[in-house]
Amino acid sequence: MRFLLLSALLLIASPLHAAERLNVVASFSILADFVRNVGGDRINLTTLVGADSDVHVYTPAPGDAKRIAEARLVIVNGLGLEGWLPRLLQSSGSKAQLVTASAGVAPLKLGSTADPHAWQSVPNARIYVTDIANALAAASPDDAEAFRAQTKTYLDKLDTLDREVREAMAKIPPERRRVISTHDAFGYFTAEYGIRFIAPLGVSTETEPSARDVAAIIGQIKAQKIPAVFLENISDDRLIRRIAAETGAKVGGTLISDGLTGEKGPAPTYIDMVRHNIKALTSALDH
Repeated sequence: MRFLLLSALLLIASPLHAAERLNVVASFSILADFVRNVGGDRINLTTLVGADSDVHVYTPAPGDAKRIAEARLVIVNGLGLEGWLPRLLQSSGSKAQLVTASAGVAPLKLGSTADPHAWQSVPNARIYVTDIANALAAASPDDAEAFRAQTKTYLDKLDTLDREVREAMAKIPPERRRVISTHDAFGYFTAEYGIRFIAPLGVSTETEPSARDVAAIIGQIKAQKIPAVFLENISDDRLIRRIAAETGAKVGGTLISDGLTGEKGPAPTYIDMVRHNIKALTSALDH
C-alpha cells in the first residue's frame, strides 16, 4: 500500500512524464532535426526514414503503421517526396494530424513535377521550422511558450547559417559556380545562392540515366569546363566517378542531400549538413 501511494505521489510530482508528452512522427531525418529543435524534451519523436537513408525509395517497416497510429502529429515534407506515405497512413488507421512542413514554400518545378528538396534553401528551412512550431503549439498549448522560445533560438541560428552560405558563395568566381551532382536535389540551393548544379539523374534517385544521358553530360562538362563533380551520401557513386574519369573534372567530395548522416558522420544535424556542403563546394571551386 505504501509503495502504491508513493508511486502515485511521484507521478503527481513529476511535471512531465513520458505519457504526457506529445507523440510526433517525422517522415525523415532532416525534418526530424527541425522537430527536435522546436520540441526538445517536451515531445516523443519517432523518425521513419533514418540517417543515411533515401526517403525517395523508402519501403515502410512493419512497425511504422503502429508508430503512426500512436502519434498525435505526423510531420511530412510534402511536394511529392513521400510517395509511399498515403498507403501507410491508410493502413495505420491513424487519426493523427498530418502537418506538411513545406506549406508556404514557393515550389520550384522540374518538368511537370514539383521539386521536393525545398530544405536546401535556408530561408525555406525557416518556413519549415515555423510551420512545425505552429503545429506543435496548437497540439500542446501547455508547452506553446517553451516551443516558441526554442523556435526563436533555432531561427536565430538559421539566420546566421544563411549569412555564412551567402558569404561563402560570394567568394567563388562566377565562372566557376557550376558543378555536377548525382540527382536534382539542389535546385533550391541554386535559386537561393547562385551555384548551378547539373544532374545526370532526374528529381528522384529512382531514375537510372541512359547511356545517351551520360554521354550528353560528359559533353557538357567538357564544353563548359565544369570544374567539379560531387557524390551524394545516399547515392551509388559509380556514375559520378565514371563521369569524372572521362572528363578530368575533379571529384569535389560528398554532398549531403536528402538525409542526414549518423552521429559519427559529418552531418548529424541540418546546420552541420549545410556547413559541410558549403565547405565542400568552396574547397572545390574557390581557386
